[in-house]
Amino acid sequence: MGFITFLSELLKDPRAAIASWIAMGPLYAYGFIFLIIFIETGVVFMPFLPGDSLLFAAGIFAHEASGPLDIIHLLLVVWAAAIIGDQTNFFIGHFFGKRIIASGKIKAMTPERIEKSEAFLDKWGHLAIFLGRFFPFIRTFVPFLAGVGGMKWHSFVLYNILGGITWSTIFTLLGYFFGGIPFVQDHFEIIVLGIIAVSLIPAIVGLVRAKLGSKKTTGDHTV
Repeated sequence: MGFITFLSELLKDPRAAIASWIAMGPLYAYGFIFLIIFIETGVVFMPFLPGDSLLFAAGIFAHEASGPLDIIHLLLVVWAAAIIGDQTNFFIGHFFGKRIIASGKIKAMTPERIEKSEAFLDKWGHLAIFLGRFFPFIRTFVPFLAGVGGMKWHSFVLYNILGGITWSTIFTLLGYFFGGIPFVQDHFEIIVLGIIAVSLIPAIVGLVRAKLGSKKTTGDHTV
């Protein structure tokens, strides 16, 4: 029950969650931030963790002069978490992926999400490993499915490193540079919702285009 409460509080208010970790000591804060980013990107059945908003909130704390988090140390932590997480997910997919999908036990891995992630991977190829970082859910499923599909490790790892560093740096520095603005401080929840919405826009546009394309194809066959 404690773990469920932990996740609930994290999803509800990442900033308050980080503040509670900092109260335990900076090392605990770095450790929990690493853990959450690693789990979101590396454990295929937990794609709902708030990676984007957590990075943004952590950047806000690093912005504070003589604050509890140092921006350089924070970046090193989130880079490592993002890269190692995706790499772990790739190996899980490579060695156990087909059995995991066949079992149907991972409720977050719905047929629709698998189909969307596979279409994304098919369309963009290796570049999907990089681009997928910026889409919630897709960033968890793409490395897993790349492992299932037999993508070469040396190709995967290059885009994994580039994507992990770029994604985590952008969202952390957004919090770092804009976290001191009073409006951001006072409307943190709205800002987080905006970040999530912006992250989802490309995925929604892709789905709409795919549906329109399938309808067009169906109409052509009918004619």
